[in-house]
Amino acid sequence: MANHNPYDDLPQVDSFTLTSADVEDGGTLAPNQVSAYFHVPGGKDLSPQLSWSEAPAGTKSFCVTILDPDAPTGSGFWHWAVGNIPATVDELPEGAGGSVDGMGPSDSDASLPEGAVELRNDAGYTGFVGAAPPKGHGPHRYIITVHAVDVERLDISPDTPPALMGFQLFFHTLGRAQLTGYFEVQ
Repeated sequence: MANHNPYDDLPQVDSFTLTSADVEDGGTLAPNQVSAYFHVPGGKDLSPQLSWSEAPAGTKSFCVTILDPDAPTGSGFWHWAVGNIPATVDELPEGAGGSVDGMGPSDSDASLPEGAVELRNDAGYTGFVGAAPPKGHGPHRYIITVHAVDVERLDISPDTPPALMGFQLFFHTLGRAQLTGYFEVQ
């Protein structure tokens, strides 16, 4: 499996600090961030707690994405995408993302800041879906990215595909902060 980070192909931008009480950069994901939806034993589908600081000057909003570039799809697998997080926000609690067994698609933004837009993940519902690589496929990377954005609002809705939000971010990202967690099903 290649260690290529697809974000390395984008224009260089400032970096800033991202930390998590739930994900250690380079570490193994905990059961809370693993998928119950895809029947991984012990999984809970809780989005990780995230805190960020030192965003670039001119930041007007943030977006958060979690991508598994190692999924055997040819295009990776989007586990979570949230846009239009106000620039005054610098933290999301664990479980802020909706899940099918939690808040559900209709009110999945209940723990997100006012104005934030949560998109449909590649499992087909609005919210966060945990790690669930195919059994025996080896460790997958879960790239957690906070994007500092130069506009208050991207043109997105809950039905916007995460890749389309990513395309808009190509034109509006001032900075990026990342952590990578790993998980495999043996």
